[in-house]
Amino acid sequence: MKALKILICTNHSYMYWQFRRELTQELLKRGEVILSTPFVGHEDDLKKLGCRVLETDIDRRGINPFTDFKLFRFYWKLLKAEKPDLVITYSIKPNIYMGLSCRLQKVPYCANVQGLGTAFQKQGLAQAATVLYRTALKKAKTTFFENEENAREFQRRHIQNAESQTILSGAGVNLEYYTCQPYPHNDKIHFLYLGRIMKEKGIDELFYAARKLNREKKARQAPFPVPASDPRAATEIPPDNFDFMIDLAGFYEDEYKEQVERLEQEGIAKFHGFQEDPRPCYSMADCVVLPSYHEGMSNVLLEAAATGRPIITSDIPGCREAVCGKPEKNGLLVSVRDGETLYEAMKSMMNASRQEREQMGRAGRTYMEEQFDKKLVVKETLKNLLS
Repeated sequence: MKALKILICTNHSYMYWQFRRELTQELLKRGEVILSTPFVGHEDDLKKLGCRVLETDIDRRGINPFTDFKLFRFYWKLLKAEKPDLVITYSIKPNIYMGLSCRLQKVPYCANVQGLGTAFQKQGLAQAATVLYRTALKKAKTTFFENEENAREFQRRHIQNAESQTILSGAGVNLEYYTCQPYPHNDKIHFLYLGRIMKEKGIDELFYAARKLNREKKARQAPFPVPASDPRAATEIPPDNFDFMIDLAGFYEDEYKEQVERLEQEGIAKFHGFQEDPRPCYSMADCVVLPSYHEGMSNVLLEAAATGRPIITSDIPGCREAVCGKPEKNGLLVSVRDGETLYEAMKSMMNASRQEREQMGRAGRTYMEEQFDKKLVVKETLKNLLS
């Protein structure tokens, strides 16, 4: 087989390194890999891996015809200059603007849809995204999806048919890096939230549930608490399981700064900031919580389950797949945008014994080994990329 020249376009070098470096290592065995990306971390690691890395300016969140046209023109010239044998794209703007460039220049390409995000949440924006995706992906070899529902949405919108789609188990999880860790002996239940502290991740609902649990905690500690036999009793949680802490790891949006600081002052939460290596956070947690509004496939949930921790998450595509079914379930599903069901799930997790939570964690690890092993995902990706 001749050596290939592979061009990869993404919108985030840090995220690409975190979740695609194993795939990149395999691609490098087959030829040259050029990576076009904004520089936001791990560029030097990608170069050491063997990639040629090109800094690319992408407005990841904004919608500006002028800057988007500049990106399209950059991709067009990049294709002309590099003449790759294959192009792989990640995230909406590379998928659309490099996809369109590849289609027009007749260069083989594959796209990755890692979640629908806000592009399909608002009617006008969704219509525009539909037209752009339909135009850009018409000649793609295949489009990779991280859950079946996102793939069906593209079918419903007549962007692609099922034959042009490949559904993967997300990016998979590296089971050698995220090893199963002994379940902790904490003096209180530690719920871990790991990710950006923002509305779309369900932070409002998490803070609601935490405050409600804290009010019940204070009621338990009052000098004359309501007797447990009284129907007005606040909770069924045994007193020895009632203390808890919300561990927050990640960046917060400016609008949440005051809330986070107040929760810390009240002893409800502890803010740990961004964690380059999240494994110690998973290890110390009793349960990982992600009440997100939308995901492609949540890597946080896969990593948490691989570490042997039970999870609580939204019953939506990209989250529900991380929870295995009965009888050996590894987590609880809650209604999206519903702080009350999240509160009930967290209370239920607190009401479980340490042994029960540990068993849920072990079930999650087994499930990751069976369904989400990074090696299996990379193998399936390569089969479809290089066929």
